[in-house]
Amino acid sequence: MNRSRIIILGVAIAAAIGAGYMAKNLASAPQEVVVRADPVEPQIELAEVLVLAQEVPMGQMLGNSLRWQAWPAESVDESFITRAAEPEAMEELKNSVARLTLNSGEPLRRTKLIGEGQSFMSAILPPGKRAVATRIAADTSAGGFILPNDRVDVIMTRRSQNAATADGFITETILENIRVLAIDQAIQEDEEGRRVKVGETATLELTPDQAEVITAAQQMADRLTLALRSVADGHAGTGIDGRHLVNGGGRGNSIRLIKSGELSIVGARK
Repeated sequence: MNRSRIIILGVAIAAAIGAGYMAKNLASAPQEVVVRADPVEPQIELAEVLVLAQEVPMGQMLGNSLRWQAWPAESVDESFITRAAEPEAMEELKNSVARLTLNSGEPLRRTKLIGEGQSFMSAILPPGKRAVATRIAADTSAGGFILPNDRVDVIMTRRSQNAATADGFITETILENIRVLAIDQAIQEDEEGRRVKVGETATLELTPDQAEVITAAQQMADRLTLALRSVADGHAGTGIDGRHLVNGGGRGNSIRLIKSGELSIVGARK
């Protein structure tokens, strides 16, 4: 082998060794890590709000169904109960009763509660209204399909006082569009969702005049029947609010029936 070839081979070997050495050094050298600093979002200010841990049906005590939950401070309504303002509220309110059904996760409001020791029925009655009970049966309450918060008409059936029709009966609607507050002791549909409630007593929401009317009618009538109204007919604003009905007036010896603008005497008050 001539001298020039030996020189070329030596140079190639040296270059290969140098390239390998450089590659080794580059692989072992620590790589610089560039971290991008993202803008830090401001933290949301939170407040602890008293909420329902589970559903509480209307008329039931709150008990242990309350818990504190973090809530965005800017979304806290003034009606909410906060831990900062009322730290003992959970203990103080556990014996309160729900005025209406409270849903799980719902912030608790005092306006939806009945205080400890207060009567539930008197608390849910609107101002100026009275709760009056009347006896019912399946055959006088739409087959038992009337439930609390339904709207009904009260129909009175009595024997005719006309000598010519001594064996006849007179049937007339004495109250219209009346809200049912309760059937027996039930104030809402039961938890199992049964749509039939056959009870012995219906509690109705009445004005003072209406309360006198139904009290007198219970003495005069052979039977009082509750006629279930359609949901559409029971909405506020229909103009059917039970005002054209019997007006006892609290005085006098007779019951006056005001119906369709006409006044008539239907019986003597004992």
